Amino acid sequence: MCADTPDTSDLKYPVFLPETDFPMRGGLPQREPGWLARWAEIGIYDRLREKTGRTPFTLHDGPPYANGHLHIGHALNKILKDFIVRSQQMLGHDARYVPGWDCHGLPIEWKIEEQYRAKGLNKDDVDIVAFRQECRKFAEGWIDIQREEFKRLGITGNWADPYLTMDFHAEAVIAEEFMKFLMNGALYQGSKPVMWSPVEKTALAEAEVEYHDHTSHTIWVRFKVSKWGAQFTPVSDIAIVDFEPNAQTLLVEAERAKLANASVVIWTTTPWTIPQNRAVAFNPSITYTAVEVIKVAEGSTAKVGEVLVLATNLIQAVMTSAKVDEWRKVANLYDMDGTLLAHPYRGLAENGEWDYDVPMLPGDHVTDDAGTGFVHTAPSHGDDDYQLGLKFGLPMTYNVEADGSYRADLPLFGGQAIINADGKEGPANVSNIKALHGAGALLAKGKLKHSYPHSWRSKAPLIYRNTPQWFAAIDRKLDDGMSTYGETIRARALHSINQLVQFTPVSGRNRLYSMIEARPDWVLSRQRAWGVPLTCFTKVGAKPTDADFLLRDPQVNARIIAAFEKDGADVWYQPGFKEQVLDGIVNPADYTQVFDVLDVWFDSGSTHAFVLRDRPDGTADGLADLYLEGTDQHRGWFHSSMLQACGTKGRAPYRGVLTHGFTLDEKGMKMSKSLGNTVAPQEVIDQYGADILRLWVALSDYTVDLRIGKEILKGVADSYRRLRNTMRYILGNLDGFTEAERLDPAQMPELEQWVLHRLAELDTEVRKGYAAYDFQGVFQKLFTFCTVDLSSVYFDIRKDVLYCDAPDSIRRRAARTVLDILFHRLTAWLAPILVFTMEEVWLCRFPEEGSSIHLQDMPETPKDWLNEPLAAKWAQVRQVRRVVTAALEVQRTAKVIGASLEAAPVVHVEDAGVLAALKSVDFAQVCITSAIQVTGDPAPGEAFRLPEVPGVAVVFETAEGEKCARCWQILPDVGSHKHPQTCARCDEALG
Repeated sequence: MCADTPDTSDLKYPVFLPETDFPMRGGLPQREPGWLARWAEIGIYDRLREKTGRTPFTLHDGPPYANGHLHIGHALNKILKDFIVRSQQMLGHDARYVPGWDCHGLPIEWKIEEQYRAKGLNKDDVDIVAFRQECRKFAEGWIDIQREEFKRLGITGNWADPYLTMDFHAEAVIAEEFMKFLMNGALYQGSKPVMWSPVEKTALAEAEVEYHDHTSHTIWVRFKVSKWGAQFTPVSDIAIVDFEPNAQTLLVEAERAKLANASVVIWTTTPWTIPQNRAVAFNPSITYTAVEVIKVAEGSTAKVGEVLVLATNLIQAVMTSAKVDEWRKVANLYDMDGTLLAHPYRGLAENGEWDYDVPMLPGDHVTDDAGTGFVHTAPSHGDDDYQLGLKFGLPMTYNVEADGSYRADLPLFGGQAIINADGKEGPANVSNIKALHGAGALLAKGKLKHSYPHSWRSKAPLIYRNTPQWFAAIDRKLDDGMSTYGETIRARALHSINQLVQFTPVSGRNRLYSMIEARPDWVLSRQRAWGVPLTCFTKVGAKPTDADFLLRDPQVNARIIAAFEKDGADVWYQPGFKEQVLDGIVNPADYTQVFDVLDVWFDSGSTHAFVLRDRPDGTADGLADLYLEGTDQHRGWFHSSMLQACGTKGRAPYRGVLTHGFTLDEKGMKMSKSLGNTVAPQEVIDQYGADILRLWVALSDYTVDLRIGKEILKGVADSYRRLRNTMRYILGNLDGFTEAERLDPAQMPELEQWVLHRLAELDTEVRKGYAAYDFQGVFQKLFTFCTVDLSSVYFDIRKDVLYCDAPDSIRRRAARTVLDILFHRLTAWLAPILVFTMEEVWLCRFPEEGSSIHLQDMPETPKDWLNEPLAAKWAQVRQVRRVVTAALEVQRTAKVIGASLEAAPVVHVEDAGVLAALKSVDFAQVCITSAIQVTGDPAPGEAFRLPEVPGVAVVFETAEGEKCARCWQILPDVGSHKHPQTCARCDEALG
């Protein structure tokens, strides 16, 4: 920073010292709430909307969930959004920001259920409308809390009128958007395995799933061969030449006899799915081998003489797991299509539950990387299994209930739980392992720790479960007349990603593209109570594949929308609602009302319709300029919004997507309450103020994960203090500045013209940086400019002029004019980041009622301020100044001098051009010495040099003369003027 203001207590003559009420210490935690109140009082956001003729810019808010205090990730997200909204506004746009909240869904419903359980109540015994009202009230309470917490961060927006997914109009539009899927043919009911939470008794979307380490049972299971369809080549350790002429034939027959009693071995980590087995998959490209067990270790369940069929590459691994010490290869197998196996539980159930053949089917998903090279296939409990079952017509099973238990009448295992209500493992896995052992089918068992899907809310493990669900088909041709970007949801989405959307960073494009390219159909239904219902009706007695299964009637849809607009989605659950909307159109008795609720991602994916399209502060085309969220939203909000809009608008609802990373502690660890390494936004605000939190965001690269902690925040606070001192210096030296003092740039000395050149450069860089959302780059450029170009150079040099020149001197007027120019640009450029501090700086000069930096635009900076030749010259001057400053520091350290004004060094410069540049400026003033001599003469050997600045050497000399009592320069003329002990400049300034 600039040198400290001198102690003037012993000055005989006055100088023009800085004067400002802007304090050195910010006191942000105490003072920021006052500015928030002031902004609310003068209506900043509404006043900005009154500016006409501006191009709109709309950042559409991804709705946070209304169920808890803000964490540091919320702060990062909202601060980044605020940087964009404020900077776009100050760049000349009408930057509108409508904050919103996601209100429906499992997390809130789960909280209310917890309250019921604590009171010994059962949710299912409560009227569903009453239950929904409690969920609504819970969300309302947290919205009010979070709104104040967001505002405390300095976030601008339409806080008085946010959007809520539970508003009646929002619920009506969500239903309307769903019914577009109903009408265009995307909606269908299917029975397929979905990610299911036994604890919460509902299907979950991929975005609601998180993966944690989990220890699973592993089992190797024999499936006895009932009928071979495979070809085989015998293998023998005995050479055929040792046999009689018919030995090879005998060998083949012997090996064939062994194969007749062989078992195909599968490996699985879900023993509970064995009762649902319907096939075993193999890969035709894998080599398989039948091996005979010769010798086993103690404790092995393998049997000497039995023949096991395995992938050739996995024999050793399986034999080790099964504790088989010796074995021999019997035959190599290929073309196993047509082979039939017996279910391991064949014959165990009196009702013949498992007395069916298990076919072997080819599947590309089978590998020989691990396991046995065969995949146990239960079409009701896995996507690969389901797809294989679909291809070959395998029957689906319905053995698992919503609570994760087997159906009560399932033989052997009826009623047993896979996952208990508390999220712990139930008895189903162990019971199956015991049953397999008892049936002689268990070859080996073990445990495996691996990444496993869990519910993001209950944290309990999930299962794949076959249930009737409602889906949006993403590859079905839609009947909606919107084929500009494709005829299917997937085609439209992929086209949008490739052609219509700009991604920041660009890596987000590939991430979203690959997810949508490979995703299955969208599971829209949830078996819950708190949400927007699937507003559709099915025909009694019709099958899902029948053309008239779903009621598709525009008049019915219109009635539903009107009812939701008036009374909200609760009316769907009122007795007689079905009759109300169907009466006079179809016979209500012919139709069944669907009571599943929509995936909450459909809610938030629909926000473009009831926010961007429908609100007065929305957009003309219903599209947002930007969606901004964390990287997890490539499978969340970015994803669901894309699919939803492609199904109802025909394209992505956004033109741009910006992605930020997650927040980590200082060591790069994920934050966790159990680890005690979390950083709460309110704690930072209480200690430092919100501007420090905002500055932390600006100093970070948000495109990767961001670290935060005590030491990092200390560093941020130090950067803030340095910047604050810069602004304080500007304010202090502008005290009393009037337009009469202002000078035209052409009248200014070169040093001021150089500062204007830097401002013109920065103006371009700042505007480009804000437009590209490069806040780190913007702040780094401004911070470097303030601390290096200004504080270390310009302020340091011009302090003498500002303090000691006469008020009407050209140099002082030029410096004060430049300080005024700096004030207006720095406050505007930094206002989107340091919202409170720059307001404080602004009000120190313009305290008028209703005044605010946030009502200003970034000032236009004349391009003719650019002066590259001057900049090149001053780059040379500054390089030589570095050598002089370093040489004087040696003398100061040695206590030869106390201040640079005691010196009058000789500077030897080899380069003629540099020498000429130095002679054309007041280089003594530039170096803050009382005198200086610049010469092209060769430098003596003992002269001071800096290796990085060749061709420059400095010989130290002390200044000659007396010390001016006012400016402290040591000059020969001091004492020869009217005012004793002054130099000519000070004598004139004193009058």
